[in-house]
Amino acid sequence: MSDSASDSTNDEATTPYRTSLRTAADWGLVAIALPALAALSLPVGVRNGAVLGWFGGTMAPLFLIGVVLAVVAGASAPKRVWGAWVELAGVALAWLLPLHLLNEGLDLSAGWGLWLFLAAATLLLWRVMGVLAGVPGWTRSVIVPGLFGLGLLVGWEVLVRGFQVPAILLPPPSRIAVALAANAPVLWDDFRQTVLTSVLRGYVMGCGAGFLVAILADRVPFLARGLLPLGNLASAIPVVGIAPIMVMWFGFDWQSKAAVIVVMTFFPMLINTLAGLGNSERLQLDLMRSYAAGYGRTLVKLRLPNALPFLFNGLKINSTLALIGAIVAEFFGTPVVGMGFRISTEVARLNLDIVWATIAVAALTGSGLYGALALLERATTAWHPSLRGR
Repeated sequence: MSDSASDSTNDEATTPYRTSLRTAADWGLVAIALPALAALSLPVGVRNGAVLGWFGGTMAPLFLIGVVLAVVAGASAPKRVWGAWVELAGVALAWLLPLHLLNEGLDLSAGWGLWLFLAAATLLLWRVMGVLAGVPGWTRSVIVPGLFGLGLLVGWEVLVRGFQVPAILLPPPSRIAVALAANAPVLWDDFRQTVLTSVLRGYVMGCGAGFLVAILADRVPFLARGLLPLGNLASAIPVVGIAPIMVMWFGFDWQSKAAVIVVMTFFPMLINTLAGLGNSERLQLDLMRSYAAGYGRTLVKLRLPNALPFLFNGLKINSTLALIGAIVAEFFGTPVVGMGFRISTEVARLNLDIVWATIAVAALTGSGLYGALALLERATTAWHPSLRGR
């Protein structure tokens, strides 16, 4: 059979599949359009006691036209990925609309037409992210998670301001950002004390000790049988229970926080390392024996490389545990600086903007540490079968 005939056969075979995909996408667009059309009959907000519709003297119609044009252009794009980017612009316009209305002084708590319209925009964003998640590279690994996080922040901002949630209960992200900028020097000192002084030292000591003891326990099997039950016991100990004890033992400076972190990170690293060392296949071990390789060479050449995904799993878990342990330990005694000290002090003063700003710094730090370890894992273990095609 000639190449042209083969290509024709393949095209005929894939045509029903492509048609079904296009039909599913069209029906998905219809499902999104229905609540958007229903929203046009409902109000978008209240101004000075007067209920306003979509065409009640605001700029809502301009945003609506922009969203419709973006959706139509995206649906008619020659490639689905191109259309997804165009539809993403329509989603951005839809979520900018409530922010514009809030700046004009409208009360959005009774604007059910607007909220229904935003629900349709959220479904459209879901559709866009589903398409972009199928694009390999940075689009799938960075842009899609970034869009998801940005969507959560924008939704948080709009819902809190739109329904007029008291700031003492939940401030909008914009107010937290203002508090971050206004208290940057204080937050930097807290970050340096908690993360750079306590977390990094405790993390290195805890993970290093867990790794070394796992190597020893792998060599001496009865140690593993004795340590694993202790690991399960230690994981059940609440950090609020051991933190004050460590403060009494090691004082108020970083040593007590590092001790708490060591207790929290030691056993996860131990358990993951032992699991990774036992991950080598019998055929691989027999091959190393056929080369007359001893325990040390087998460990370095075979077992540790195969255990790298487990080691990174332990490191990633401990990156968040270490930060949590340090912050909780600072509740029970610390120099007048640190994230835990800042949270406990400002909560007592009802300065909740600073509390949320500190929480944001802690969340960004934990996410950054986890992401850095994930990138390092991808760079060093791309050859491993468990990571192929990811």
